[in-house]
Amino acid sequence: MFHFQKMKHEVGKYNDSTREAWVAKVLKEIPPGSRILDAGAGEKIYEKHCLHLDYVSQDFCKYDGKGNEKGLQVGLWNPTSPDIISDITEIPEPNGSFEAIMCIEVFEHLPAPIRAIQEFYRLLKKNGLLIITAPFCSLTHFAPYHYYSGFNRYFYKTNVSMQGFEILEITENGNYFEYIAQEVRRIPEVARRYTGKPSGILDYILIKLVLRMLNKYSKQDNGSKEILNYGFFVKAIRR
Repeated sequence: MFHFQKMKHEVGKYNDSTREAWVAKVLKEIPPGSRILDAGAGEKIYEKHCLHLDYVSQDFCKYDGKGNEKGLQVGLWNPTSPDIISDITEIPEPNGSFEAIMCIEVFEHLPAPIRAIQEFYRLLKKNGLLIITAPFCSLTHFAPYHYYSGFNRYFYKTNVSMQGFEILEITENGNYFEYIAQEVRRIPEVARRYTGKPSGILDYILIKLVLRMLNKYSKQDNGSKEILNYGFFVKAIRR
């Protein structure tokens, strides 16, 4: 007999943890004492991985957790006093001020992400490291500061390279089945909010069945990340 309560459906749950592990690994490889800018630092959740670096945080400090109360909001948001409060395209630092810049899950919140890349080029020293992650597909969140639903690999290949960077790595996070599973897990929350009705036992059984199917396909996957994934991890060098 099939026992739903004993099943463990982990598919679709590793978006954040995979990204943090990758960022931590890349930051660990940066030489100690290097000056790094955390652009769009928000609550500075990656500062803990920069204890060996000269860490500088920047944020525009206009988001308060509630936004315009549309889409997905976090409720509470504390940007924890960044070192620099400015627009990300006009950061008041001299040319070549940093050995590294990271911009993690920020691009979808920028009206002009290409201008931000240009600013990063200005701020980095020659051979400085640029670290970017952003969603490939995202729901509306942090509204009204949400301008793009996501970025694919061709955005980076075109626009990062055009600004004078050499791309060292573009890595997909997750795959088609992982992304769909993430959204399937969100169904009860979205249904409750937008229909006013809680999900019933049959709904949860169906969700578990769908997650079981997606878990099977994800284990057998051979390249669906090329059409959909959580997002990309990008490393580039300023030349």
